[in-house]
Amino acid sequence: QVQLVESGGGLVQAGGSLRLSCAASGRTFLIVGMGWFRQAPGKEREFVATISVAGGSTNYGDSVKGRFIISRDNANGTAYLQMNSLKPEDTAVYSCAASQRFSTARSRNSYDYWGQGTQVTVSS
Repeated sequence: QVQLVESGGGLVQAGGSLRLSCAASGRTFLIVGMGWFRQAPGKEREFVATISVAGGSTNYGDSVKGRFIISRDNANGTAYLQMNSLKPEDTAVYSCAASQRFSTARSRNSYDYWGQGTQVTVSS
């Protein structure tokens, strides 16, 4: 099994930045891809970004493209989400996910392991 723990969430003003971390532990050799999703109150879970563990290929959701950057540190088993130019509509619980089947994926059904999530609140 794989365990994922997110950190780095908090309250920030619009236009500001935050960096989320996702630390993986356990059988991390199973992981080929990682992703970030978010869910705002009353809304469905939304794809944010994904990255392949081996080659570093990335893909972003349209609403964050050009503002967010996903990266990974394989030596530390950690994925990051750098969030810049934050907007109030970015407010949500952000969760990281790991896949042992897909190197990059936009669908939540492609992921096998999930973290508990971290709250990000952007004030106007």
